[in-house]
Amino acid sequence: MLLVSIVIFSVAAIFLLPTLSDLISLLALRRGTGPLVPPAQDTRFLILIPAHDEELLISHTVESTRALRWPPHLVRTIVIADNCTDATAEVARAAGAEVLERRHETLRGKPRAIAWALERVDLADYDAVVVLDADSLIDPGYCQAIASAAPVRSRAFQGWIDVSNRTETALTRMGAVFSTARCLYANELKTRTGLTVPFGNGLCLGAEVLERHGWTAFSICEDWELYAILTEQGVPVLGVPAAHTYSQEAKTLKQGSSQRSRWAAGKTTVLARYLGPLLRTRRIGWRQKLDAVAELTGLGPVVHAGVAALLSMLAAALAVPGWPWLVALLLGSLLRTVVLTALALRHDPEPGKAILAFLYLPWYAVWRIVVQVKSFGMLGDKPWVRTDRHAQQPADTPPLDRQGP
Repeated sequence: MLLVSIVIFSVAAIFLLPTLSDLISLLALRRGTGPLVPPAQDTRFLILIPAHDEELLISHTVESTRALRWPPHLVRTIVIADNCTDATAEVARAAGAEVLERRHETLRGKPRAIAWALERVDLADYDAVVVLDADSLIDPGYCQAIASAAPVRSRAFQGWIDVSNRTETALTRMGAVFSTARCLYANELKTRTGLTVPFGNGLCLGAEVLERHGWTAFSICEDWELYAILTEQGVPVLGVPAAHTYSQEAKTLKQGSSQRSRWAAGKTTVLARYLGPLLRTRRIGWRQKLDAVAELTGLGPVVHAGVAALLSMLAAALAVPGWPWLVALLLGSLLRTVVLTALALRHDPEPGKAILAFLYLPWYAVWRIVVQVKSFGMLGDKPWVRTDRHAQQPADTPPLDRQGP
């Protein structure tokens, strides 16, 4: 029983790391964000859209890049048609994008496609490179928001990843709330206190960052690997919530299974590979190291809540040594998620329906835990599995030109 108690305490301690990091950040928080910086109107953007069999949605993605509120001669959009077996390249060209077609029998997947494309452009011609998923929409004000966070070339940025099909199902509504909690609140706190933020769709890399470090993230979860690499190197990664993008959220458990498994396995793989370098590096301080470990060991809000609840019931049922304290620590680790979720609900266009969607949370949590366990079979550099897309109804498409907070 003592061993069980020690294991549960260890899990609770890991679960509390994000809360500890945020509390330290709140103590270090300075009021105000400094003077507003006028956008650098000559900032040059390269938008890369890696796409594998994305003929269903690619035209909408390309059209959103053509609607950017930025001088057209300062934006170049390239769709990387990677080992496509459908009409992705033809549809993208018809929508007005430049297309590079890539075929490789073994080196497949999004990160390889990005690296391949970067070898075929001159980074000196650009100030920033944006990586946009092929099922996404980019807000017209995206470039203006990034340019306002100057200097651009020497830093990296992550915008607000919103959900394009928020109203479809309970899953998509919950996904939108959790995304807002992450991008608008958690990332904002990190940026205001000098911590790097994790990457996702719509990430933006300054040209000097790519020239100095290259693209070396080739795991099945390249966003987390890139975050670990640049954090270890001391590269500033800022959250810019006004840089808005919209991604399609899986509307069913079956559709989201491969995606969630890939994310879970990829993050665990990145943790195993980069924990040592992150702890040993002298380029970042102890507070950044603590936050990076908290990010890489985090299970996500739903899995975290499900595991904390299961372990609390187990500790109480077995009456392991110190079980009341263990239950208090486990449930206390959920307070951060509850607060962030409540704050995010304030920004939901339909908060009542979003709250009702959370009635599905217990079943969703069980499913996510099962997916998390199954993901251990994907550890390492396993083949990338594409997430199925679906057509969206016009009513589900979000209004673009959304302003930041």
